[in-house]
Amino acid sequence: MSFPSINPTQTTAWKQLAQLAKSPETLQQLFAEEPKRAAQFSISWQDFFVDYSKNHINTTVMDALLDLAKEVKLEQARAAYFVGAPINKTEERSVLHTALRANKQADIRVAGHNVVPEVYAVRQQIKDFCTSVIHGSLTGATGQPFTDVVNIGIGGSDLGPAMITEALAYYKNHLNVHFMSNVDGDHVMEVLKKVNPATTLFVVVSKTFSTQETLSNATTAKNWLVDALGESAVGKHFVAVSTNVTAIEAFGIDAKKVFPMNDWVGGRFSLWSAVGLSIALAVGPENFETLLDGAHQMDAHFAQTPLDQNIPVVLALLTVWYNSFLGAQSEAIIPYTQYLHRLPAYLQQGIMESNGKSVDRNGNHIGYQTGNIIWGEPGTNAQHAFFQLMHQGTKLIPAHFIGYVSPLHGNQAHHDKLMANFFAQTEALMNGKTEAQVREELIEKGMDKATLEALVPFKIFLGNKPSTTLLLDKLTPKSLGALVAMYEHKIFVEGIVWNIFSYDQWGVELGKQLANDILEDFTLTNIKHHDSSTSQLLERYKS
Repeated sequence: MSFPSINPTQTTAWKQLAQLAKSPETLQQLFAEEPKRAAQFSISWQDFFVDYSKNHINTTVMDALLDLAKEVKLEQARAAYFVGAPINKTEERSVLHTALRANKQADIRVAGHNVVPEVYAVRQQIKDFCTSVIHGSLTGATGQPFTDVVNIGIGGSDLGPAMITEALAYYKNHLNVHFMSNVDGDHVMEVLKKVNPATTLFVVVSKTFSTQETLSNATTAKNWLVDALGESAVGKHFVAVSTNVTAIEAFGIDAKKVFPMNDWVGGRFSLWSAVGLSIALAVGPENFETLLDGAHQMDAHFAQTPLDQNIPVVLALLTVWYNSFLGAQSEAIIPYTQYLHRLPAYLQQGIMESNGKSVDRNGNHIGYQTGNIIWGEPGTNAQHAFFQLMHQGTKLIPAHFIGYVSPLHGNQAHHDKLMANFFAQTEALMNGKTEAQVREELIEKGMDKATLEALVPFKIFLGNKPSTTLLLDKLTPKSLGALVAMYEHKIFVEGIVWNIFSYDQWGVELGKQLANDILEDFTLTNIKHHDSSTSQLLERYKS
């Protein structure tokens, strides 16, 4: 199936949007003029309610954005995405993380081969292994059951599993799961300080089993284990998620304890695969399966729902509007639950590594804005950190507010306070506080006229700050799976509109190459040629 490659700036809709962006109405004006605006710009799906009415859009803008999606042939691209066409063209790979959570009866082909039976074979392998570890029938070298799991990986082999494990902490079992990612030796040793070699299982996640950070950390962990329990313990305490069986066996890991990966799943979209082994260990394979099911249901929504009621499509088009037409360079992700405190970091990789591109699908340099900067922290902590800039700063920062109707532990008084802030902040960002309101408040406080006049300018909030509210019923494995899949599909839509390849990441390779060169410099008398700044820094480091 062909994959479109259309310069969006040459479409009629893009030109219309460029004109519309020159005279945007304020949010206050839009709500005053459109009494049914909130209902018109909201989508309800399962336990998701998405209110995007507090954005700088009207019907004309949304119609133009939807026309843009059609002109760049989003629906054709979406079809190619789901059937396994090699849409990662620079690597000639399919992009099929959706196949990892497809129904067992599905027929999804890569190079003519149905991959779904293999997916379910790995899912069964994960279930059997995790059940044996959780129930204590699989033990370490000393015969003791495992109490701790250390996931050793980096990038998508760390961020996804770490985020999900933290998000589903309410559902965790007795196993304590730790994550070792940074090649920083201090980080490695701090993790090892927390665990007992006799009861610790290491999960090494590396597709090629050659990633510098992961192999360095795994080797250090192995030496630590061998010092405590002997060389024979390695096969009992290490498993691998990888494709390089030769390297794995050379490391000392039993080939029967290798969980395969696929080249049609990118690292940052791989938590649904065997990369999610640490998730299944932490919360149990049943909850892991439910996570996959939630993602699959979002896949079906994205694949089948008309564009104007399609949550990932609408959210992506809003990002395109702000980024490419209104000059916004970032997007804040603010979950009002501490459980999702790693979600912004996870989405930083997912979004910025995918859509941080300046060359289009035809190999031409791009003259318009792509990719946006993702950042955020949980509310209400965020309110006491960077909300000042959002409320009264000069930056245009669209924000996603993610909240839940029901708390998990049932403390309603706490939850009501949390959600009162959740709703209040989006209203405050939109409406602000007028000069008249400020004056009235200060007069009521009995402030003298001179002090009042001096203070008024500093207490005015202009408002007109955009936000999108995602209100879900409850944080469950199913709803979390759907939420993460929603952002995955949002990434895809943005990439199609911007005419870029979202699924390669050549930009991370140069730094790796230079790091290897510089590592050799540390053992050389004469440092290789670098720029004067880098040479100076290396000389100081070695001195």
